[in-house]
Parts: sequence; C-alpha cells; structure tokens
Amino acid sequence: MCLSLVVGVTAMVASAHVGVPLKDPDGFLGPAYVRLPLLALLIFAAGIIPAALRRRSWRELPQGVIDVVRYEWSLYRVFAIGVGLLAFYCCYVGYRNLKNVLPIYRDGVLFDEQLLTFDRWLGGGVDPAVLLHTILGTGLTADFLSFIYLAYLPLVPLSLGFFLVCSRRISVGAWYATALSLNWVLGVVSYYLIPSLGPIFARPDLFRVLPETGVSDLQGSLLYNRLDFLADPTMSEKIHGIAGFASLHVSVTFTAALFMHYTGQRLLMRVCAWTFFGLTMVATLYFGWHYIPDDIAGMAIGWASVAIGAWATGNTRRRRRSVDEAVLDAELADRDDDAAVARPVGAGAAATPESPVVAEAESALRDRR
Repeated sequence: MCLSLVVGVTAMVASAHVGVPLKDPDGFLGPAYVRLPLLALLIFAAGIIPAALRRRSWRELPQGVIDVVRYEWSLYRVFAIGVGLLAFYCCYVGYRNLKNVLPIYRDGVLFDEQLLTFDRWLGGGVDPAVLLHTILGTGLTADFLSFIYLAYLPLVPLSLGFFLVCSRRISVGAWYATALSLNWVLGVVSYYLIPSLGPIFARPDLFRVLPETGVSDLQGSLLYNRLDFLADPTMSEKIHGIAGFASLHVSVTFTAALFMHYTGQRLLMRVCAWTFFGLTMVATLYFGWHYIPDDIAGMAIGWASVAIGAWATGNTRRRRRSVDEAVLDAELADRDDDAAVARPVGAGAAATPESPVVAEAESALRDRR
C-alpha cells in the first residue's frame, strides 16, 4: 500500500507539472468502473463456488456458498484481498500515467540506434528478429506467438486474483501482489533511464514479412496513440504507451514463474509458467517489441521484484527453503510408499522401524513448516 501511494502521488505530480490530465488506462475488461468490480466478483466467485460445491451439490449451491462464507471467510481475509487488488491497480495506473508523460520529460532522447547496433553485434551481424523469422518462419508461428503475447493481458490480473484467494497464507498472496506492483515501479524507472521505442518502431522495414495478427493491430494502435499524444499532449485523449527498455512482458512472466518455483506450486503450474515465460521472451524479439538487452533487463527486474516482495511481506525464509521442502516431501512420500510395500499384511506401524536419518528429516520438515 505504501508503494502504491508513492507511485500514485508521483504520477499525479508529474502529470500536473506538465499540464497533462491523469488518465485511466482501459484494460481488457473495459474502463475501471466496470473492470474492477467485475474482476473482484470473478476472484471471489473463484474462491467461494468450488469450496461450496465440495460441501454441497449443485442443487444446494446457495446454502453451500453461505456455509463457506460463514466458516471459511473472515472480514480480515476479504479486506486483505481487497487491499491487494487496490494496491496493484494503483501501482498500475500510476505506472501507465508516468509512461504517458515520458516523451515530455525525455523529449528527443532515444537509445534505439545504440540498442540496434548492440543487437546486431549479438546476432553476429544479423538482426535477432530477422534470424527468428528465418528459423521459425512467418506463418503459423506468427499467429501462435501473437496469441501467447496477447494472453499476457488477461493472465496477469487473473493470476493475481488466484493467488490472493487460493493461498492459505495471506502473506503469500501479498508477496505476489507486491512483486507484480514492483514490476510497474522498476519498469517505469528503466523507461526514464534508457528511453527507446523498440525495433518495430525504429526499423519497421525488418518486420514487413510478418502477416497481420493481433500483435500488429496492437502495434498500429499504439503508434497512432503516440502520434496523437505528441501532436498535443495537453489536449490528447489518448494515452502514450510505447517504451522499449526494459521489457515488462518478460519481467512480469519471469516474476510469475519464479514466484511459483519459490512457493512450491504444482509441477504442471511451474512447467506452464516457465514455458509461457520462454515463449513470451521469443515473441518480444520476433515481433520487434524489444531488443535483447530489454529482455535481459526485464529478467533482472523480475528477480528483484520477487526478492524485494519476499522481504517486504516476511517470506524471505520461505523463498530460501521452499525447494528444499518440496524435495523433502517427495523423499518422505517415497519412504512411505516403500514401507507400505515392504510391510507384511496385518502388520502395524511399529513393524517398520524408523531410521535416524528419516527421523531427522521429518523433524526438520516439521520445523520448517
């Protein structure tokens, strides 16, 4: 909450200083007065309805909902979820408005030429985007990577809602909300440090071979908004949204994957998160949103956001030990399975003596929990 207040006040001061009114960036669910209540309802429904069905059948769903709310939901839990959503939203709106006035404060300062040269050097004299187009092709690959890139927009708030509602410990949900919010803050700082547009806007000729996709439509819309804003920043109703360094698509997806790794989520979730992160990184280069240094900086921001978020919400110890706990859980499960196979029929628990090593492992696991 402190972070969101600082970012919100900074955005208001920065916008007022140049005479540009604050704007609410429309999300994938529409304006804020529609988006926020709808998102909150979806999140609470996702947490309550499955639990209600476990208690009751579909026919008795209303009574099941009442039971869940009465016995499993406290006012403090509802308050904590609401605070997490509000803090995330305030940080995001502050970030978008600071990004909006970026061309005014950093007028005429762009590092695209240097970043393009560095990218070409990394590619051995070939632009990375051209290399990807040659290797991956420009047909079905473009449609697939476009879907991956655009899926980021709804998945970020939905993943936040999932961890706020489904985490048994409120501090874990707070960790994820804080980490995501830090991405916006650190990201906008990087925009001001090294302003750039990205390859698609600096060298559009490199991407003429790509077909029309949802990504190309989004790029066209962002370019139109930029030109409209630059024509008259104080009167434009558009919000400027182009900035290359660093890549927040990479930073946020890296944050999500790293968070799931540290909190010991199910293997399938972790595999999906890391795969989505990898594909998103490829998409940023393939469509020309970012340079290679943008993606590297995005990973650094993601790591810093998770680490600082863990410290701020009291999860530093969990971040260090969650992987060890998962391994220890698996070892104990294997031991139990082996003991069950080896135990004679009808024998009691005492028939399988416990070794000192196993006893020590179980004691360590209980202490960590």
